[in-house]
Amino acid sequence: MEKRRTVPVKLDVDSDDAALLGDTVDEFLWAANYVTRHAFEGEYVTTSKTTLHDDTYEDVRDGTALHSNHVQAARNKAADACKSVVKKWKQGKKASMPHFTSPHLVYDHRTATFHDEYVSLATVDGRIEADYVLPDEKRDTPHADYFFSDEYETTGAELHYSNGNWMLHIHCKTDVEPDTPEQEQDATENSTVLGVDLGVNNLAVASTGTFWTGDEFDHWRREYEKRRRDLQEHGTRWAHENVQAVGRKEEGRFKITLHRISNELVAEARENGCSVIAFEDLTDIRERTGASWGHKWAFNRLYEYVEYKAAEYGIDVEQVDPENTSRRCSECGFTHPDNRESESFECLKCGYENHADYNAAKNIGLRYLRRNQTGSGGGAPVGVRLNSGTLNANGEFEPPAEESARAGVHAESPRL
Repeated sequence: MEKRRTVPVKLDVDSDDAALLGDTVDEFLWAANYVTRHAFEGEYVTTSKTTLHDDTYEDVRDGTALHSNHVQAARNKAADACKSVVKKWKQGKKASMPHFTSPHLVYDHRTATFHDEYVSLATVDGRIEADYVLPDEKRDTPHADYFFSDEYETTGAELHYSNGNWMLHIHCKTDVEPDTPEQEQDATENSTVLGVDLGVNNLAVASTGTFWTGDEFDHWRREYEKRRRDLQEHGTRWAHENVQAVGRKEEGRFKITLHRISNELVAEARENGCSVIAFEDLTDIRERTGASWGHKWAFNRLYEYVEYKAAEYGIDVEQVDPENTSRRCSECGFTHPDNRESESFECLKCGYENHADYNAAKNIGLRYLRRNQTGSGGGAPVGVRLNSGTLNANGEFEPPAEESARAGVHAESPRL
């Protein structure tokens, strides 16, 4: 049985090496987008990695200074994205040609060499060496438990640039032999899940009943839009430069807000003993929720922040199919469009009432459980964490162990 972990490690990179990494990232993104455009040129979208390799490898090698393995990684990235688009088309969903903009770069053992205190990375102009920036406490951290552990093998990494920092997300794996088939099943099933619903009025709602409202986000979004409109009316060079400055201030303010929310979401998962944080699939979230481009950007950025911060504590972050999570009753499973009206949810079948976003967060957690459930085995309880107890994969409420001796049924109420 294979167990995988991702450990984010900050790198100490000087200005010259940072420029080289930036150039390498730019060429990697260009390569991935070049392959993607080629895949969409014909009557049908090409998704075969072999075909795309034959058609584009020489062009990309001639047009960039990338290492051959970076060229192959860019091709794989493009092919996987194209397959995802074709899959959505087959499901009747809207999807357009992918375009890669997020600064990142895929490394394997040919392009990265991992040492005890530093990593050697291939760039478009030779290799650079970057020291790891590690926590003062060496024990009981993901770095010690996975990256520096003799039990785990380092399989590769993905380099990201965010908030002025170079972060290397190092992939580790190990093979675990379960003593019994039941233990193998428990490893898959026995996880407590924190479901998270994203939206416009409430940026995030957790299945524990904690709400992160979008009031502050919307206030500043409107404020910055007004400032841009006022400047654009002047039409001068000075006004144009100030519009760009306003955009940078806006992004900086929103990043601070999203960092705070992501920290609190990860803390919520840790405090409630959750090993998985489940989000809805973000692909079509703008169409589903009526969100603005600003909200779509915020949702993607929040997910990225939660993903790398949760990895520090060994918490997995996943996405699940969002279909009907806002219309389905988390109590009885009855699904109907009229169950939800604005932010209120009332099941037409069983009469269950609660905040619609909270009901959706529970359904997202339940969907992850059911997607990963392989059967009914023994072991620790499996469930979606609520603010009191859990929901198991059948949607049945299970009170906390210390309270189960008392016969009362726990009423759940979201923390607004």
